[in-house]
Amino acid sequence: MSTPAESDALLSWHKMPLADWVGGNELQLLRGGDELFPAQEEAIGAATHEVWLATYIFHFDAAGAALAAQLVATARRGVRVRVVVDGFGSRASLPWLQEQFADSGVALAVFRPIDRWYSWLQPGQLRRLHQKLCVVDGDHAFVGGINIIGDRVDLNHGDTDQPRLDFAVGLRGPLVQSVAQAVRAVWTRAWLGRDFGEELLALVRSTEPGARLRRLVQGLRLPRLGRGALAGQGVAAVEPCLPPVCAAFVLRDNLRRRRTIERAYIEAIRSAQQRVDLVTPYFYPGHAFRKALRDASRRGVQVRLLLQGKLDYRIAGMAAQALYAELLGHGVAIYEYTPAYLHAKVCVVDESWATVGSSNIDPLSLLLNLEANVIVQDAGFSRHLAAEFERAVQVSRRVDMASLGGAGWRGVLRRALVAWAAYVYLRVAGATGRY
Repeated sequence: MSTPAESDALLSWHKMPLADWVGGNELQLLRGGDELFPAQEEAIGAATHEVWLATYIFHFDAAGAALAAQLVATARRGVRVRVVVDGFGSRASLPWLQEQFADSGVALAVFRPIDRWYSWLQPGQLRRLHQKLCVVDGDHAFVGGINIIGDRVDLNHGDTDQPRLDFAVGLRGPLVQSVAQAVRAVWTRAWLGRDFGEELLALVRSTEPGARLRRLVQGLRLPRLGRGALAGQGVAAVEPCLPPVCAAFVLRDNLRRRRTIERAYIEAIRSAQQRVDLVTPYFYPGHAFRKALRDASRRGVQVRLLLQGKLDYRIAGMAAQALYAELLGHGVAIYEYTPAYLHAKVCVVDESWATVGSSNIDPLSLLLNLEANVIVQDAGFSRHLAAEFERAVQVSRRVDMASLGGAGWRGVLRRALVAWAAYVYLRVAGATGRY
């Protein structure tokens, strides 16, 4: 029987936007920066019109330096280059980025910068830009969970022997336009946030405010949002006539698409017949998501989770472990990836549904941050991602009830502490409603 929280979540489902499916796409699964960065640099190097890039972390290591150099070289050829980074994720590298892009033609915007101590007091500072997007000439797009940082570089623990596990998708076809609209929108939002105060003052002092405003808008070249331009506004069902590869681009924002990614996951899990293989480094789902996993396992679906075994943040591991006993008790298999740090956010359901993106399965991603995923309905793509899952599971540690060690009152206390901390964080961040 559903709890009141679960019933509320189910009743509110109809209010959440659905994925907007598009056929005729070409997709390539890319494992880690070792595969993504060369593909990105090649596409950017061949650009003739414009390059848009959004990322949470743009680090000043060898991988970041190579991509920055390619962006600068492309801008100096006369190509329009726009880059937006998160003010927290890229805080340490901002002086370096500004130096790299100075007088190059690359326009760098910072999403919610933290350049003063009182920046933290501004509303919404806990809601970060976590998307990883790149669009070249409106023809090539890259979407996934990979930051601009080398696979063997960890910001908290230094260099590592093994590359972190992470994925992105290279994309061509009609869906690129949805990605382009999203990255333009977030760059424009960050750029306006940076300059709006200065421009407003100039407009007040100007004798020709109308002309000044027109120049401002023309300089920004704001995107035109046509019908169906942004994903998450269409119908849920996939039309059988759509040609392969059929895919959808889904966003999580703090406007209309607040829980679109979460809804896409839950509906896919509810429809699963054979398997649900989910990979995420940060795992603390809400009531409806956990119920979908439990129900799938009870009806005979093989449900497997691949989570962090090598922790980068102790609190994140503690949050996931607080749910282990509940999920194991309902037949969900849990594995911890131990060879290296885990950063992938992917899922495969049966052989018909798969997703790759930036969204974790935790309150920060599902309720606060700006996130972006690609969802794919294609057997070949799903099999490829499933093979990567199997490859990772083979070198992972399986968790069982005997190995938990935190059962009994210690487990209850841990779960209560994590739930309280999550509740406080979400309320401070301005998130409302049940989770």
